[in-house]
Amino acid sequence: MMLVIIGMAIVTMVPRVLPAFVVDRWTFPDWVSRWLNAIPYAALGALIFPGITTVIEGKPHIGLLAGGVAIALAFFRAHTIVTVLAAIGTVYILTII
Repeated sequence: MMLVIIGMAIVTMVPRVLPAFVVDRWTFPDWVSRWLNAIPYAALGALIFPGITTVIEGKPHIGLLAGGVAIALAFFRAHTIVTVLAAIGTVYILTII
């Protein structure tokens, strides 16, 4: 049983640890680097968007408007705290109206 656990640990660790040592030695073309740099933003969007549409049950427009406010402020490079507080304030105001 212990061998199975050790084997599973090794199989899980290799794909996570190996790229940390190998990727630094590779030189990627510019288009690959740009594509790899976009992955965190795409993953973040995939995690956030469902929450935006369900912030108030049955009223997805409230979350979408707050998300739009956050996108607009981020586009104009507002501070992150300002962007988050503005989105929260938008949801609050639209909820009490």
